[in-house]
Amino acid sequence: MENLLAYILMALMMSMLPGTDTVLIMKNTLSHGSKAGRYTILGMATCLTFWTIIAVFGLSVVIAQSLFLFNTIKYMGAAYLLYLGVRSFFSKSTLSLESVQVECQHPHKSAHQYNKESYLQGAISNILNPKTILVYITFMPQFIDLNGNTNQQLIVLGLILTIIAVGWFMILIYLIDHLKKWLNKPKFQIIFQKSTGLMLIGFGVKTAV
Repeated sequence: MENLLAYILMALMMSMLPGTDTVLIMKNTLSHGSKAGRYTILGMATCLTFWTIIAVFGLSVVIAQSLFLFNTIKYMGAAYLLYLGVRSFFSKSTLSLESVQVECQHPHKSAHQYNKESYLQGAISNILNPKTILVYITFMPQFIDLNGNTNQQLIVLGLILTIIAVGWFMILIYLIDHLKKWLNKPKFQIIFQKSTGLMLIGFGVKTAV
């Protein structure tokens, strides 16, 4: 591998750049607690690992070279983001962390169901994100030494990206958890919910075009 330090710094910047994952993690953490946020990260990490395996087998290049397959993933991802955004924007109820904790003791939905839903959101948003494919076929190859074992290097680079992303989002959840007294104000919840919905819709439209 070449310029590993540069790769790590760029991967960190890419992870810290606000995007769909950041919005989903913040939404689920504020709505259902830090555990739901961690399950969102777990779903995200699962799919980053999946794409690493795909890249090792060379299928990411095949998908990128197939306009039909690439567009299928692209538009499915855009549709899912639009769905999440519209649902969040038009939701009539806001949930604070404390109220969710009380609700989970007498739930219509159990804590397990909230966590499962958060995991699936993190997983689906990543597996249908065409940007993830582009990272593996345009970004990572720049740091591969062609004289070495390409598959091993891809695995290492993929793991580094996953670890950095997970680490950053865990810090984000920690910060949200410590600011929850301010973040849980009903007025903020309403504004954040509407803003989150608009941002997800925006990411969906951007993905589509």
